[in-house]
Amino acid sequence: MLDTVVKAPSKPQRLTPAVRKGLLGLGLGNALEWYDWMIFGLLSAYIGPNFFPSTDPLSSTLNTLAVFAVGFAFRPLGGILLGTVADRIGRRRVMLVSISMMAATTLVIAVTPGYEQIGAWAGIILVACRIVQGVSTGVEAPLSTAHAVELVPDGREGMVAGLMSFYVNIGILLASLVSFLCSLAIGGAAMGEWGWRLPFIVGALFGFLVLYLRRSLPETMHPEELANNSTGAVWTGVRKHWLSVLAIVFIVGAAQAYNYAWNVGLPSAARSNFKEDPTAVFALTTALGVVLVAGSWIIGKLADGRAMSRWFLWTRWLAVPSVFLMLMYTQPGIGGFAAVLLGGSVVLVLNMTLYNVISTSLMPKTFRGAGVSLGYGIGVAVFGGTASYLLVWLQSLHLDWVFPVYVAVLSILSIVFYLLARRANGIFVGK
Repeated sequence: MLDTVVKAPSKPQRLTPAVRKGLLGLGLGNALEWYDWMIFGLLSAYIGPNFFPSTDPLSSTLNTLAVFAVGFAFRPLGGILLGTVADRIGRRRVMLVSISMMAATTLVIAVTPGYEQIGAWAGIILVACRIVQGVSTGVEAPLSTAHAVELVPDGREGMVAGLMSFYVNIGILLASLVSFLCSLAIGGAAMGEWGWRLPFIVGALFGFLVLYLRRSLPETMHPEELANNSTGAVWTGVRKHWLSVLAIVFIVGAAQAYNYAWNVGLPSAARSNFKEDPTAVFALTTALGVVLVAGSWIIGKLADGRAMSRWFLWTRWLAVPSVFLMLMYTQPGIGGFAAVLLGGSVVLVLNMTLYNVISTSLMPKTFRGAGVSLGYGIGVAVFGGTASYLLVWLQSLHLDWVFPVYVAVLSILSIVFYLLARRANGIFVGK
């Protein structure tokens, strides 16, 4: 009888200073993307009357959330264009371009006069900035995660998932915290008139700092990988892995629908539909940000060196029942809002920590930028970008039950397509 040799689990390899610095630049870029993206949603009730005046506050808010969704519609374009460029010429230069686009447009939004000063041009400029930001973010999150996975040694994918999610949640937390502090300092009336611009100015300054830090990013695409990687070759590979792209669409879409419902939709409904105190709402979204930041760090530590696919499947199944918590908040009451927001936060952070690395694992390196960015862009545009609008609209129609059913179905489909893609094409990162 042969003896069975049991290998002790290998200790995760340590990261070099250059890799750590690269991860910092990539992570802070994710923080900026989410900060800039979230403040637009969080401040929609203030932005709407300035750019889309209406006698009905709900209509102004819905118009602004529609512009919020327009930015998502252009994410697939950003994934196609910039993701292909990243596979053709390398990751580093595209990472610099994406962060420059986000910082510049955030500054433009901060200083653009309102409807009373320049009329319809105010709304046109706002929409144009959201389109550019949509193109930028269409590649920022998926490519920065792919770049980070390619930087670290094999087996450290769990650490990357936790680290990148940590920075994402830092951005979300800062968006809520800055909005809360501004509202607390100057009051709701001043926030509606001019104070909403302050968080955008903070975001622009943050962006130029990240651009400076990213100058030293290491390149992960080797010359031999770039030499014969034409646009045709990239998209031939993407087409052959169409099932993986479809799986990424639903993996990202389900997570983002849940995420935007909690971080944007519920707070917008609290302020617009149920007339909750804005300062109290910002305080609770800040508390949610703290849970997400701490949770992503803990999950990254727990998942480091372990099978990511198993973690993903368990956490995605948990999302199915937990999304129905939002049915507890169907009438005014800050206590009900707090219970729903914080009660669903644990499952939210589990799903938001893992989904980008899981998406990255479904695509080979030579066309990963285009393939993952395309799936990510479609998933966020179709399911994430419309989530906050859909939630507020359904609540205004007293159809509160429809949205959690919708997110639960998306979560189940993401599991099915992931298993099909893994069986057909395999996985290329982690286990």
